[in-house]
Amino acid sequence: MAIARYCLRLLLALCAFTLQAGPQAATLRVASAFDPQTMDPHALALLYHSRIAFQIHDCLVNRDEQFRLEPALAVSWQNTGPTTWRFKLRPGVKFHDGTPFTADDAVFSVERALGTTSQRSFSLKGLAAVKKVDDLTIDFQLEAPDAVWPEKLWLVAMMSKRWAQAHGVEKAQDFNGKQETFAVRNANGTGPYRLKSYQPDVKVVLERFPGYWGAADKRNGNVDEVSFVGIRSDATRLAALASGEIDLVLDPPFQDVARLKQDPKLTVLSTTDLGTQYFTFDQARDELIQGDVKDRNPFKDKRVRQAVAHALNIDLIIQKVLRGQATASGSFISDRVDGYTPDADRRLAYDPAKSRALLAAAGYPNGFGVTLDCVNVAYREAVCQAATAMLNQVGIRASLRSTGTTQFFPKLSQATASFVEFGWTPAVDPWSTLNALFHTWDPQGGGSFNAGRYSNPQLDALIDAIRTEPDLTRRRARVGVVLRLLQDDLPYIPLYHRMLSWAMARKVSAVQWPNDTMELRWVKLH
Repeated sequence: MAIARYCLRLLLALCAFTLQAGPQAATLRVASAFDPQTMDPHALALLYHSRIAFQIHDCLVNRDEQFRLEPALAVSWQNTGPTTWRFKLRPGVKFHDGTPFTADDAVFSVERALGTTSQRSFSLKGLAAVKKVDDLTIDFQLEAPDAVWPEKLWLVAMMSKRWAQAHGVEKAQDFNGKQETFAVRNANGTGPYRLKSYQPDVKVVLERFPGYWGAADKRNGNVDEVSFVGIRSDATRLAALASGEIDLVLDPPFQDVARLKQDPKLTVLSTTDLGTQYFTFDQARDELIQGDVKDRNPFKDKRVRQAVAHALNIDLIIQKVLRGQATASGSFISDRVDGYTPDADRRLAYDPAKSRALLAAAGYPNGFGVTLDCVNVAYREAVCQAATAMLNQVGIRASLRSTGTTQFFPKLSQATASFVEFGWTPAVDPWSTLNALFHTWDPQGGGSFNAGRYSNPQLDALIDAIRTEPDLTRRRARVGVVLRLLQDDLPYIPLYHRMLSWAMARKVSAVQWPNDTMELRWVKLH
């Protein structure tokens, strides 16, 4: 009898504990090879940073499940004159510290994103001024008409002016200068999740923000807490997924995708990347800083750039290295970007003999040596290794230098590499890509990621005209002209578009965007 009474008391105690504790929080554990590098939403314009930053921070506009533009912190916008846009802001929005979001914060945020240390300034080129009309209205004054201005405000994060001033972060972190600020490890946004902790190169933990303005959205999921874990080893990431330590892997190795699709415990989502991988070259210096040719820069000669293209067997690289998980590209933008035209999507054929002949004609019959810079991500390193072997066969003695993200990415914005592989994930509007990659560099945001400092005044004029052309049909025609000029001049070599795959436990459902980012607000755990 005493044992029965003891068991009853124990059962009641366990029930009471369960009632006090409430339902268990739904926690999602995500693994990737990459760290976001900083929590400052304007300091970087990188995929791995955006995946985290825009769970915490909202923009004036966002995208829906089909990747179409939709209202966010702005509820409406109107082109009120040839060069003016008026945005009405959402009432009742709170930052994570409980302070209200107003026009003062919106104006501050846009001006901060325009600053010299911001890597988001390129998308705002052409903005003359942003002004407060009242607490929930702002006006943008542009230098010239812009029919798609709202598109350019996606990924321009809204920050708290009061919070930034209190912590001395009125300007974006100078990431290239390795500046350390309060905003590197702290954040205060209006987004669905707030920052709980950030251990660089280890883990980011986000928790659901109960005061989120979009809490009533029927699309919302049920995830209360998210851990983003950095695991560089491909094998270790997959082992963590198989053991249940991780729920979702954003970058499964290409060679394992087919096997993962056959695993009954997993779901694999796949879609074609909106972005493109490229090789590009230093075309500004008279002598390469990482080459063995003195007093000349081989890459200034188009025949040398063509020789590089003819030396690369991209189809073989896709088949053997990427295991078929990509499509070769001759175009400088994806067919998912507005203005794409098939006639500008033709690659130079793999032809080693023609490559050697072009090198000889350009004055390099014995080839030359150069360093190829690549980020130390497994599949990208493997592509670069295969490419260097192919280049060496035609006499271009390319040596691979692989570095971590912190060392690698500044080489793009600072143009300190002689020959470099990199990827760019655009918006669906083409102008931001054309301006960031192919426009001559200028301090107003032109050519922010023009890693070879390529300069073509004819191309600049066309890119600027695309920005100001109000007629969408004429605008697309001008994009086509730009793409054909790029194909002819070959300042970069388009390589391929990845097949994006996310591997996840069956209990996870998510919406996969073609820019390889995930909206946590829509994720459900079953």
